[in-house]
Parts: sequence; structure tokens; C-alpha cells
Amino acid sequence: MGATALAAAWLAARQATATGWVAVWLGDAVLAGSIALVATQRKAQRSGAPLTSGPGGKFMRAFLPPIIAAGILTVALFTSGVLSALPGTWLLLYGTGVLTGGAFSIPIVRVMGASFMLTGVAALLLPAYGNIFMALGFGGLHILYGVLIARRYGG
Repeated sequence: MGATALAAAWLAARQATATGWVAVWLGDAVLAGSIALVATQRKAQRSGAPLTSGPGGKFMRAFLPPIIAAGILTVALFTSGVLSALPGTWLLLYGTGVLTGGAFSIPIVRVMGASFMLTGVAALLLPAYGNIFMALGFGGLHILYGVLIARRYGG
């Protein structure tokens, strides 16, 4: 997921229009979500637990409301022309979802969520650097925490 976000940041920075920038990032969100779903399903199969029960189901029930809110706010901000608030909104709400969902996971997941939230706040305070914060958050933080989780917790 982090690698696709770094590629998306590179591609988004080269778009001639704000609509193109948003389209690149929304496309990456779909791609990253698909990667996460496949990886989570494989992990659930290895452990012999259904994806939607136990901790996985609890995580998703806590994670989805902030993601749905992000979708609604994306439409509202886009249609009102406040595109500079999108990176901070996305990072902040994604982080909120990870942090709340992390209540049903290993402690480092909550730290990861808080890191995304802080990156989102920075993006809201410095909107001119939104694409850089998107790369740092969705790219860098996913890679950093992915490596830490893989090394310390086996994936």
C-alpha cells in the first residue's frame, strides 16, 4: 500500500488539474483498499478465522465510520472547491479509523493511527504541501509501520 501511495504522489504531482489530482488519489485508494482486503483475507485464512468475525470484524466496524465520513467530506469539499483541505481530511480520518480499529489489534496499530492523525493535522495547517503529506502519510507511514509490524509481530 505504501509503494502505491508513493507512485500516486508522484503521478498526482504531475496532473494539470485539481480534478486529475483527486482522480489519481481516489484511484490509489481503491487499489490500496483492494490490496489491504486481499492481504487481510489471506492472513485470516492462515489463522483459520473468518475475516468478518473476531478481531477482524471488530476492526472493520470501528474503521469504516471514519472512512465513510471521509467519503462524504470528499464530495462536500470537492463540490465546494475546497480541495486544499482534502489531504488533511483524508489523513486525519484514515488515522482515526486505524486508531479506533486498533483497539482490537496490537498496540502499534494505535500508534500508527495517531501518526496518520498528526500528519493530517500538519496537512491541514500547511495545505500548500498536501501532496507531500499524502506521500509521507500514505506512503512513508504505511511502509514504516508495515516493516515494524512484520518484524515484531510477523505481519
